[in-house]
Formats: sequence, C-alpha cells, structure tokens
Amino acid sequence: MPSLKPVEVDAMADSGAVHLCIPEHIRIQLELDEIDKKEVTLADGSRKLVSYVGPIEIRFKNRIGFAGALVMGDQVLLGAIPMEDMDLVIIPKTRTVDINPFSPNIATSIAK
Repeated sequence: MPSLKPVEVDAMADSGAVHLCIPEHIRIQLELDEIDKKEVTLADGSRKLVSYVGPIEIRFKNRIGFAGALVMGDQVLLGAIPMEDMDLVIIPKTRTVDINPFSPNIATSIAK
C-alpha cells in the first residue's frame, strides 16, 4: 500500500532457510492479510502450520525484490529465495550479507 511507511529492520540471513520469515508485529505494521497457510519444518524436525502473507517489497543497498513471507518467529529471517532474487551473497568471514561483487551495479539471475 502506497500510504504505508517503510519498516526498516535488521534481518538474519540464513542460507539454510528457503523463505522470508517475519514476526507477527511486522505483519501488523505492514497490514498484510493472510493469503495462504504453509506447513513448515523447523530446525528441530517438528512441523508447524503458519500464515503466508505478501507480497513484500524488500530493499537492500541498490537491490530490490518482492517476496511472500511466512509469519513466524521473533525476528526477520532472510532465506535463500529472496537472497537469490536480489543477487545477494553471504560473506562467511564477516558473517554478513552483501551484493554480489561480480555484479555490483545490477542484480543478475539465471533464466534458462
């Protein structure tokens, strides 16, 4: 919605996770309605039914992406799909995420 102000958050990047995950309080701030439910498998092997909302516009430096999000947890988690969509890479040495150094000016992707 154009009338909503952006919400700036710190997110944990997790290449072992697939989706964007947001806590309930972020869903409320962004006025996102549930569009579906997904059953997710958690790190301990248990399964949980959670709300799926979106789309959410994600911005990081000179990158932009759109994603659906699972509503769960107490912090924002950036999974592999949105990171790949925005051509972001994890830098293990500094434990940070950054834009792909091989494509610093524009996100690249494979479409074949």
